[in-house]
Amino acid sequence: MRNLFWILEITGSAVGVIVLLLSVCVLYLELKRRRSNKAKEEYFHRNGGMMLLEKLARRGRSPDMVKIFTSTELQKATNDFNNDMIIGQGGFGTVYKGLLQDNTIVAIKRSKRVDPNQTEQFINEVLVLSQVNHRNVVRLLGCCFETEVPLLVYEFVDNGTLSSHVHNRDKARYLNWETRLRIAAETAGVLSYLHSAAATPIIHRDVKSDNILLDHTFTAKVADFGASRLVPVDHTQLSTVVQGTFGYLDPEYLQTNQLTEKSDVYSFGVVLLELLTGRGAIRFDKPEVEKNLSYFFLSLLKQDRILEIVDDSIVGDNYEQIMEVAKLAKGCLNVKGEDRPSMKEVAMELEGLLGGKHAWARKGEDGEETESLLRDRLNEFVANDGGDGSYSTSTAAGYDSIRDQIVVLVPTLGGGR
Repeated sequence: MRNLFWILEITGSAVGVIVLLLSVCVLYLELKRRRSNKAKEEYFHRNGGMMLLEKLARRGRSPDMVKIFTSTELQKATNDFNNDMIIGQGGFGTVYKGLLQDNTIVAIKRSKRVDPNQTEQFINEVLVLSQVNHRNVVRLLGCCFETEVPLLVYEFVDNGTLSSHVHNRDKARYLNWETRLRIAAETAGVLSYLHSAAATPIIHRDVKSDNILLDHTFTAKVADFGASRLVPVDHTQLSTVVQGTFGYLDPEYLQTNQLTEKSDVYSFGVVLLELLTGRGAIRFDKPEVEKNLSYFFLSLLKQDRILEIVDDSIVGDNYEQIMEVAKLAKGCLNVKGEDRPSMKEVAMELEGLLGGKHAWARKGEDGEETESLLRDRLNEFVANDGGDGSYSTSTAAGYDSIRDQIVVLVPTLGGGR
């Protein structure tokens, strides 16, 4: 009887201890859950979640217009943001591949940081970009405000960047002239749409081959609007701190800080050169005269030696079209923005070449001025290069609005041949 009493007493004590431990664990988990929910709520407000909902309500639009994901959804989609899910990294932050609950594959962009003073500008851009519906623009599917920095969710494009193809000899073989011309026309069409057909005109401000994605059919998808600026009504230019990628920067914008639609035209001209030559916009391993692709191209064009840098694999019977595109690129690279064609004109010319017609070609004659300026600026570029392919006259981080001048550093420029 005594032994039974001790067994019951020990069992009771053990059960009591177990119940106490379970209670402590439950209490700890509950406190942790509450702290997590409180942090998510604070992040949601700080990152502009309520502001977005209020703007949608004021405009009489459904909250469903912009999908707001929970942090839990995106954590599950990326296996808690596992490093194995990373598909892109740079000065801007990290991009993860994710699988949503409905089996939709997405790309989730997590910025390194966002200036809290630029929340309204960020929300306005999310609203506009969520309504951009163009087959050659990477679609913004939604966002998440419950994490330390907002997360943007985009459609997943499965064939990498134009840069990764055109600058790789093995991959570049699959980019014949017709495919390259089509990619150029599709990209130009997007920029023309953003500049003139979108409800609110948008200047991309970071046009480059790294920001042109390709799907499995090599259809172009323009991506990364993190540096983009919305153009207010009755404005033709914006005063901003210079920001962009080394080798693609508009010299006029660089000198004046006045951002216009023609700044995108200049950058697109550099992309045309990459498609023509397979070379990167900047190559520090080349002789001085060849480091800057734009300057080298213009100097050879002046000497009628352009075929020396055109990719051998695309010449064939395409000489006439190649020369037309070279002239078009020259027009895009004019020093003065007013002397450059509009993106609508560029798109028309490329569409005409695709259809076998000669539509329009800009034939600016200020090549000497362009060469001189590019040569003068090259040393300054090198002096200001941050080593990651980006260039900026400021080192602050965040979003640049019309009122505030803050720069987001851009991702590393892919290497060229």
